[in-house]
Amino acid sequence: MQDFQSLGLSDELLLAVEQEGYTTPTPVQAQSIPPLLNGRDVLGVAQTGTGKTAAFALPVLQVMNRSKPQGKRHIRALVLSPTRELAAQIDERFSAYSEHLDIRHKVIFGGVNQNPQVRALEKGVDVLVATPGRLLDLIGQGYIDLSSVEFFVLDEADQMLDMGFIRDIKKVLKLLPKRRQNLLFSATMPKSIADLASSFLHNAVMVDVSPEEVTVDRIAQKIMFVRKADKRRLIVKIIKQEKVSKGIVFTRTKHGANRLVKQLAQSGINAAAIHGNKSQSARTKALASFKNGEIKILVATDIASRGIDVNDITHVFNYDLPNEPESYVHRIGRTARAGKSGIAYGFCDDTESGYLVGIQQLIGFEIDVDETHEFHFMGAIPKPGQKPGKIKTASSGSKKNNSNRNKNKRRSNQRQSRPQQSNQKSGNSNRQRSSNKRRNRNRSRNNQN
Repeated sequence: MQDFQSLGLSDELLLAVEQEGYTTPTPVQAQSIPPLLNGRDVLGVAQTGTGKTAAFALPVLQVMNRSKPQGKRHIRALVLSPTRELAAQIDERFSAYSEHLDIRHKVIFGGVNQNPQVRALEKGVDVLVATPGRLLDLIGQGYIDLSSVEFFVLDEADQMLDMGFIRDIKKVLKLLPKRRQNLLFSATMPKSIADLASSFLHNAVMVDVSPEEVTVDRIAQKIMFVRKADKRRLIVKIIKQEKVSKGIVFTRTKHGANRLVKQLAQSGINAAAIHGNKSQSARTKALASFKNGEIKILVATDIASRGIDVNDITHVFNYDLPNEPESYVHRIGRTARAGKSGIAYGFCDDTESGYLVGIQQLIGFEIDVDETHEFHFMGAIPKPGQKPGKIKTASSGSKKNNSNRNKNKRRSNQRQSRPQQSNQKSGNSNRQRSSNKRRNRNRSRNNQN
């Protein structure tokens, strides 16, 4: 069994790791830290919750601590993250790991006043954690210089591309010095990520922590087939019966998250929503209240959840099954952290059975089904031989009817607009005739004079 000392970490970092309660490196840490300490680029396939922040932060800090440039500090390590929450979480980890080192770090993201961030940058920082938008904004204003960057980390690369950051990433890459060490971590490795990786990684070491390894035995998984209209009553019953003290509920949309928070409140359950439409202050407040136990239930969308790294989460609810199977693995990884156990419930209605098929194909086994609850709905069970994907709820006949209704509506609007157009033409014609008559009268008067 490996320990952190065998990975070649310095005494200062080993002390920090011990203070954080780490005993044994996770697979992604054991496979990533040695090559990074040896100066290699690394391409990692790993979900959030596998310990990948320590996998890149510890070696970056150690190498940076070996040589300290004289004079004002310049940005030597840049970590690019897709969301504000994840950026803040990474910065917190750098703070913990650099406790016994003379290294300054700073996180910058949008949605808040830039002035405190600018003041910190002007004093000088060694490690900068940033979201793409605010980074490029401050570069454009002349507050950030990337010419001294030695380490570039692109975290949650698949989420970056999903959120449309590919152009921003390419802009940043052009501003970085050619000689640097690169690290790319992604929860999945589609062709778009592989192409991006090949564009700036050099002879990279591949570290692959498969989804099967992430869905650890400590997470008890259950699927519950239910009508969509009964999901709210089902989750309320589970939360109350199992006395959930710290649980995350995942919804597919921001509107759905807001609506569920209100519905839970009506049932006497205190919850808060966290998603992209919330202000940064509201998101920070909700996450802080969840961490300290003031709020027992956090309702989140997938994008916002990337920065949720909270210990002691006992329950994860897939209120809406994700349409991307990898997101399921990421979601349930919010629980069973630091050696503890947890439970993950998945609610599957009759429009989501195809999603369940895709999830089970990815993880390689069928999730246990709970048929004992009072809302069990057999109509949501996947059909034999069903392919991954969502079942279409609208029949072709209803689609034709909708199409015909839309056509009739357009025709009606066109008929209603024709008299107006005719009146406008008539009015224009009358005005033109009046104008011509006035011109003719004036000409006549001038001729007479």
